[in-house]
Amino acid sequence: MAIITESAPAKINLALHVRARRADGYHEIETLFAFLRDGDEIRVSPGPASFRIDGPFAAGLATEGDNLVTRAVTSFSQAFGIEQPYTIALTKNLPIASGIAGGSADAAATLRALARLNDIPLDDPRLFACADGLGSDVPACLLGRSAIGTGRGEQLAPRDGLTGTPVLLVNPGVAVSTAAVFEGWDGRDAGLIGEGSLLDLALAGRNDLEPPARVVAPVIDEVLETLREGMPVLARMSGSGATCFALYASESDRTRAAAAIRAHDPAWWCLESALA
Repeated sequence: MAIITESAPAKINLALHVRARRADGYHEIETLFAFLRDGDEIRVSPGPASFRIDGPFAAGLATEGDNLVTRAVTSFSQAFGIEQPYTIALTKNLPIASGIAGGSADAAATLRALARLNDIPLDDPRLFACADGLGSDVPACLLGRSAIGTGRGEQLAPRDGLTGTPVLLVNPGVAVSTAAVFEGWDGRDAGLIGEGSLLDLALAGRNDLEPPARVVAPVIDEVLETLREGMPVLARMSGSGATCFALYASESDRTRAAAAIRAHDPAWWCLESALA
């Protein structure tokens, strides 16, 4: 029996500019998506139908009868007319509701696995239509590479330039509601991302959701302050929080920063990785 294993890498927003509230309830944004080499893992095989979750953050999803993985299966079956039961296992290595698109990455990995099982090209437009219907971050996670995202984030223009850059993720163990953070946005359009290299754009950019997220979770201030003590190239909150990231000039700089973070608060989740 074929078993397909797909990685579901963590996503970070190198910059996230919120431009306007939309009539459909979403927000018009411009963002710089980037992906790490590490994240969750999905394993899919043909039936019997079941869904199992393991890993360090499994408990946060264990009681959910419906999530983005199961919705991805339903969406795929409807789009391609394939009524096939699947056995799915998710290893949940990423914290829940943390601004790094864990659920969206899981859904995208599920779509890729189902496509491979059924000999469907990964660039099939129907696959991206499924992703778009599942959530604003899912198309970017399906693409799985650095890109500028516009619209709700689903309109993607791939960009290269930072592959291999050492990165450190830190989450203080606080789950943050995306809806609550967007609701706290001040409604001010502070301008476009602009032009330039991916790193230049990131350095010149901002995360417009950082101020309202700090109101919801003030510990974000402490995380960013501690990260900046390690002299990174860039330190910023990702998405709607509360995970923060830092980019480094070398792996040794990242290693030293990670040691300092763990000494500062051993309870904080910390991941040493690199950009894909």
